[in-house]
Amino acid sequence: MILKIKKTLMRNYRFNIMKSNKSFSIFFICMIIMSCTSKQKPSPSVKIKNKINSVDVEINYNSPRVRNRAIWDELVSYNQVWRTGANEATRIKISKDILIYDSLLKKGEYSFFTIPNKESWTVIFNNIPNQWGTYDYDSSKDVLRLKVIPIKSNKFFENMTFSINKNNISFNWENLSFILDIKEL
Repeated sequence: MILKIKKTLMRNYRFNIMKSNKSFSIFFICMIIMSCTSKQKPSPSVKIKNKINSVDVEINYNSPRVRNRAIWDELVSYNQVWRTGANEATRIKISKDILIYDSLLKKGEYSFFTIPNKESWTVIFNNIPNQWGTYDYDSSKDVLRLKVIPIKSNKFFENMTFSINKNNISFNWENLSFILDIKEL
């Protein structure tokens, strides 16, 4: 009788070990797959928040990478509206009215587009914040358009980035940068 109980316990013990090893193996394989796919996301979503004086500024965008591609006037066409990122249009949210180069932008959330050109860019704040790419872009919904002069950067930026600084918002990608000077009202 004792021998029979011992054999049953051993069989159950082996079965439980095999079952737990199988579960662990499946878990381990899933973790490998998840880590591999997340690292290879070509344009990860980025959300940045900061203050410019007492104004809360938030920018949501998808950050494309250069990946050995020609960017300006190739991947990003000149003289065409660009979502200034990948996937969804870039969104910017501000908590108070501000001036950008002495032009008023009222408190709210906007989609952020640009029209790149070799010499200057048009920066666009559009009243429809949630848009996919430029497919539904409607220029009649623009609330502010500004001209900026991009500068060649001394630093190479593999990922497209925005940053919110003490008194400006900066854009950097590949070897180009521009800055939007911000003043609180």
